[in-house]
Amino acid sequence: MKGFVIMVDFTVKPGSMAAFRALVDANARASCRDEPGCRRFDVLAPKGDEARVVLYEIYDDRAAFDAHLASAHYAAFNRDSAGHVTGKRVSELQLVCEGSD
Repeated sequence: MKGFVIMVDFTVKPGSMAAFRALVDANARASCRDEPGCRRFDVLAPKGDEARVVLYEIYDDRAAFDAHLASAHYAAFNRDSAGHVTGKRVSELQLVCEGSD
């Protein structure tokens, strides 16, 4: 199964995790609910690192991800979360094997 994968690794400011999580969780839910090309959007908390949040997102293709970037809920998340993070690393990957297949 093919897919376009995005991983985002955020470093969150001290004292901002609750606010950031509310924003990112809402964005994840809206993406899965409202975007036909969004197949998966997980919000992950790395064990032992209270300042990081990692996103794992799977889209049908690059066009579906571009539609995500153009969505109103993403624009709101991007704007409202900016003050809560000190770092953001984005990786684009190609899904080449899904273990459940």
